[in-house]
Amino acid sequence: MTGLMVSMLAFVAGVKDKLTGEEKGATAVEYGLLVALIAAVIVVVVAALGGQINSAFSKISLQL
Repeated sequence: MTGLMVSMLAFVAGVKDKLTGEEKGATAVEYGLLVALIAAVIVVVVAALGGQINSAFSKISLQL
């Protein structure tokens, strides 16, 4: 998962360099894109592992 995030950040940085040209600072739009990508990764991970996490908490709850 960490490799995927690094790849996405590198992709966004590459797009930024091609679109912005000489500008050095990140804009609010770029920060928004990063937040959206991170949120999408979180949603995918939770959707993929949600059942396993739920069953693990259920087992712990029953043992308590």
